[in-house]
Amino acid sequence: MHSEDKPNNEDSTGRLTRRSFLSQIGAAGVTVTAAPLVARAHSTTAPAKTTTSATEKVESAVPITLSVNGESVRVEVDPRTTLLDALRETLSLTGTKKGCDHGQCGACTVHVNGRRINSCLTLAIMHEGDSITMIEGLGDPGNLHPMQASFVEHDGYQCGYCTSGQIMSAVALLKEPCGASDADVKELMSGNICRCGAYPNIVAAIQHVRQQA
Repeated sequence: MHSEDKPNNEDSTGRLTRRSFLSQIGAAGVTVTAAPLVARAHSTTAPAKTTTSATEKVESAVPITLSVNGESVRVEVDPRTTLLDALRETLSLTGTKKGCDHGQCGACTVHVNGRRINSCLTLAIMHEGDSITMIEGLGDPGNLHPMQASFVEHDGYQCGYCTSGQIMSAVALLKEPCGASDADVKELMSGNICRCGAYPNIVAAIQHVRQQA
């Protein structure tokens, strides 16, 4: 057989050519890449299985009445629902933030009967009839609470995620026994974490309101 009659994947010595080798590698790569894509396509077409039906969720819900920002609301929640999730997910009041969800960051701070609590650490059903105040009930853009206005004036926030919890704790601090020094304020605000590190401005904002009061 003449050299021109041999398959083009071999040279005249019968060895695999560079072009043929790269072609085979490319084909193998396409096969390996396409396999999971095909498998994924089959999996997405299959109907998803649900472990809990809508009927079961409704049957497990408990009706409760909450007083939120001065308004009485009746909701149905799972007995295991935290107050934080009830406010955010059921009532769609998202000013209160979910941070650590373990009571360590203070982002979820709200007032219950005038006292600050971490709403992620308490169940919604425990607060039937309680008076709950969130950042939405503290003030509005046209009529800010003095603490909100002070945070703006002293640049007491950066990313803003912890700000609602910081302000709710700061407002509660105004009614709590607290010394006059910055160190005293820092101690009472130690349950609220700011990952941006705006602590000096936060303390300045709080002290400004205290002095004005």
